[in-house]
Amino acid sequence: MSPEPEALVEGTLISHLLELRSRLMRAFVAVVIVFAPCAYYANTLFEFIARPLMKELPANGSLVATSITSTFTTPFKLAFIAALIIAMPYVLYEIWAFIAPGLYRREKYFAKPLLLSAIVLFYCGVAFAYFVVFPIVFQFFIHTAPHGVQLMTDITSYMDFVLLLLISFGVAFEVPVAVVLLVTTGLVKIEKLTSIRGYVLIIIFVIAAMLTPPDAVSQTIMAVPMYLLYEGGIIFARILTRQQANKKAAAEPPETP
Repeated sequence: MSPEPEALVEGTLISHLLELRSRLMRAFVAVVIVFAPCAYYANTLFEFIARPLMKELPANGSLVATSITSTFTTPFKLAFIAALIIAMPYVLYEIWAFIAPGLYRREKYFAKPLLLSAIVLFYCGVAFAYFVVFPIVFQFFIHTAPHGVQLMTDITSYMDFVLLLLISFGVAFEVPVAVVLLVTTGLVKIEKLTSIRGYVLIIIFVIAAMLTPPDAVSQTIMAVPMYLLYEGGIIFARILTRQQANKKAAAEPPETP
């Protein structure tokens, strides 16, 4: 006897819009709650972000503010972005709770671990940029400065630079999730992903060139982990498809002679 088809939760357009508004409001309130302490310690946050550069600057080096308002607006903007990044798991949970009723059980089975992996990988990418990439990049820039040139970076330009790198590396670390999604949804076969490794490597370097500052050091530091994560995504996708095939084989009734 074949199992009955799985029924999905249905609702009117108005009910969906009301639920979406409610969940977006909860996500916004969560960001505001996290923003309050971040705004209070905005200067401390900026000092934390500036620490990798300050370690590489000479004794008389410093950051400067070329605008009167930037001493307030720059840490304030950083506090908001930090609050958004910190509250992102809850924001994604509200988005997931909105779309989950429209998914089948099999889709939920794959979506939950992928969502959790995406969050963890994003934070890993941010941490990798701060603790690994920043010291290398700043040391490279400072030591390649022409003789007689003293680096005095504007705080707004510096913050825009580091936020670009932090978010870029956070997004770049989502490569395994993208690979697993392509394979589990049946859009691409694993054999195809393994046969186009050379093209993928070129595309990764092009993406790294677009996301990072125009220097070979930053591009290479991003491209190498992205490619390794691509290979890791293939490995995880292979494991998942093998488990899926084993479950399908176990569920099929044995053939009767």
